[in-house]
Amino acid sequence: MERPAATARPSRDRTGSRDFRLLWWANAADGIGSQASGAVLPLLLLGLGNSPQVVGLVAGVSTALGLLLGPLVAVPVDRGARRRVLLGSAAVAALAMGCVALALATGRPPLTLVLAAVLVERFATACFEAAARGTVALVCPGPEQPRALSRLAAADQGALITGPALGGVLYQAARAFPFLADALSYVVSAVCVGAMRADLTAPAPAEPGESLLRESAAGLRLVRSSPLLRLVLVWSATVNLVVVALYYQAVFALQRGGHGGAVLGAVLAASGAAGLAGALAAPGVVRRLGAARVVTGVTWLLVPLAAALAMTTGAWAYGLLFSLVCLLMPLASVLLQARALQATALALQARTGAVLATATTGAAALAPVLSGALADRVSTAAPAVACGVTLAALAVHTSRRPVRGALATGVTA
Repeated sequence: MERPAATARPSRDRTGSRDFRLLWWANAADGIGSQASGAVLPLLLLGLGNSPQVVGLVAGVSTALGLLLGPLVAVPVDRGARRRVLLGSAAVAALAMGCVALALATGRPPLTLVLAAVLVERFATACFEAAARGTVALVCPGPEQPRALSRLAAADQGALITGPALGGVLYQAARAFPFLADALSYVVSAVCVGAMRADLTAPAPAEPGESLLRESAAGLRLVRSSPLLRLVLVWSATVNLVVVALYYQAVFALQRGGHGGAVLGAVLAASGAAGLAGALAAPGVVRRLGAARVVTGVTWLLVPLAAALAMTTGAWAYGLLFSLVCLLMPLASVLLQARALQATALALQARTGAVLATATTGAAALAPVLSGALADRVSTAAPAVACGVTLAALAVHTSRRPVRGALATGVTA
């Protein structure tokens, strides 16, 4: 039976709850800003005369390059530099997005300038995420961690409601405004992190004589040895690839249909509302149905939704179907994140999280490239067809007895 490798240090005063609220606000501000700029970045690149394949390539490369820093930054984070990394990366990301906003406000920026700023922001975000992964375990006692993750997931989904809608409205007013909002969101995140009182250092010192690469591989060794963590990696990476590919399919289809940023923002806001409901409902659904049924059932239900998206042309139909996808996905993802957190020692939180994030973010980097290529060379429906086939394979995998057994013996959510 999988058991928690460690629990967070219990908090006997109000510091723990206060620090979690600050962490929640930092996460929410970052999410809203990132969604506001991210939702309109493809429209900006398309408006500058680039093809869908170029848009997908830019998004994929920027995400993929960010993966290089995650596992390496996780080592000093696990060794005590968590707060410094959080503050420094937020400042760099704010500067990068501020440069994009300034360039747009003063004229028509070249693609190289936009790409350079996006890459810098991606690097900084990778560092911020690597440092943030272990923070939940340090400020929340073990029994409270599943609920805390549900609230953080709800914040992420809430950002999908306000962020894209805000980005669409701001983009209509001026192209620079969404990126200025993203820069300000990083400033808010830095202020929240700076106000936290908890000791965010890791409980274990560095091993003498170990190289940086070997220390960074400790998380990979843990994931390889744990059936539960391997399942989290496979499911999260596959579903993340599918959701990002479906998102870019919607962008390409709506853009070809003549719809602007406001319509795209409304579609994504509706899906964010559905994801918010799913994240909040996840702990109760898991308690009622059990982990194995939730993960297997959610995966199978996503298959016909992807198939339906392949046959859809209207903006509102896209919104409805994509919202159903976002409603179902958190029911399983919140559960799997809680299992991974509770099965990992405090001194390995960032490095193990980096391994899982490398898989999921790597899938996100690949998805826009594939979606753009399929939309250019086949049809706008091709990405959804490919997603349906991929989900069907994953559903068959989660239905296997060993996989269901790994879920059934994990930590309850």
